[in-house]
Amino acid sequence: MIDTIQKLRDLTGAGIMECKRALEEAGGKFEKAAEIIKEKGVMRAEKRAERTTSAGIVEAYVHNNGRIGVLIEIHAETDFVANSEPFRTLAHNLALQVSAMNPANVDELLSQPYIKNESVMIGDLVKETIAKVGENIRVYRIARFEVGRE
Repeated sequence: MIDTIQKLRDLTGAGIMECKRALEEAGGKFEKAAEIIKEKGVMRAEKRAERTTSAGIVEAYVHNNGRIGVLIEIHAETDFVANSEPFRTLAHNLALQVSAMNPANVDELLSQPYIKNESVMIGDLVKETIAKVGENIRVYRIARFEVGRE
């Protein structure tokens, strides 16, 4: 059971006790336990939505050929989370998304399917990261530049 709990923790980012409770609630079924944790994480993310996000980073991405560049401003509640690996990974993946899909604004970005897994929406990807880090996250601004386009 310890291996299953660790595997579930690695997948979801949830705490050990939360993984144990989810497995017990799911009758030992791994997929069901992962779904339970995901649902609880989304509920927590929605509760955090009103919290102020005053820390953050600007993520820059330049496509290999140097013809497309992206800037993303993304906020969290604290510098600690803004400098965490899950937050920085999210920022990078959002920059890749903007580079590939060219959304007109943040709302359009959040409603797009994720390019690395089209069964996941970008808004849900943000909520999953909120559940992992325990703080509100807000995509504040995006900018995409392409050589030869206005």
